[in-house]
Amino acid sequence: MTIGSHLEEFHDLPVHRFPTSVKDPQGAARLPAPESVAWAIAVDSYDSEEAWEEAFARFLASVDTEKVRALVVGAWSDAYDNGPEEIVAALVAAKDRLPSLRALFLGDIVMEECEISWINQGDVSPLLHAFPELEEFGVRGGQGLVFPPLRHERLRRLTVETGGMPVEAVRGVAGSDLPALVELDLWLGTSEYGGDSEVSDLAPILAGTRLPALRHLALRNSEMQDDICAALAAAPVVARLDVLDVSMGVLTDDGATALLTGQPLTHLTTLDLHHNYLSAAIRDRLRDSLEAEGVQVDVDADDAESDEEEDGTVWRFVAVGE
Repeated sequence: MTIGSHLEEFHDLPVHRFPTSVKDPQGAARLPAPESVAWAIAVDSYDSEEAWEEAFARFLASVDTEKVRALVVGAWSDAYDNGPEEIVAALVAAKDRLPSLRALFLGDIVMEECEISWINQGDVSPLLHAFPELEEFGVRGGQGLVFPPLRHERLRRLTVETGGMPVEAVRGVAGSDLPALVELDLWLGTSEYGGDSEVSDLAPILAGTRLPALRHLALRNSEMQDDICAALAAAPVVARLDVLDVSMGVLTDDGATALLTGQPLTHLTTLDLHHNYLSAAIRDRLRDSLEAEGVQVDVDADDAESDEEEDGTVWRFVAVGE
């Protein structure tokens, strides 16, 4: 599976793409109110007639940016070759013109523009430092992604979507001080696409001491999903979660059994395991054990498929890889 459609909603706002035709306030007269949408700014990923920074300059010249609450950075030119360093610099330079910004997504790029594991990223920490009032931050693409340990007082939701999340970025997120963070969503990916972390790299998150407000934890889209579930079976953080999401990965009966035989999960509102490689018997056990306690359990296999070679080797795949 790949990502085939752009964000339609972000930060509880409908996403509205800033038109190529608008160049000044007069041209922007028929646009939505600045605070009513999440503004998506993008250019053609191939042979674009303007750079992303030029499109952003038109946006700054046309819209009352003091009221803008959410921004979505879409495709930039040749994202398979170029990182977003100049985009990050342009956003940081415009920080005083965006005093109401509360949500930012970097890299809303779909497969026709650039496959997720080919998207070049960079150091995203300047954005979080430049916008201390951000409540939501998301980034797509793991190649070259840098996320050093940092502190951010206001961030409530952090999403990192990759086909392979570099170990240093995983450690950076895990080592960050995010006292207001309620929701953490990490797509850890596979080693084939640069996902070289191990469960031990998640230890500060699993210990439950670094993120005091966390209620929704998603560690998903991973080839080490069984190991993650084995660690979660005894992880202190689970006891105070409302939502636990271990979906989209290579989850087998071993990982699900570890969850079932570990600490109680009946306090959860939602346990999400969709896209999995579970047997019918384990799916039934999960439902029977938890749904009667009011837990919403998603054990649908979705489009999870495996391949078996003549020698008996079985290949299983995460939901979003290339």
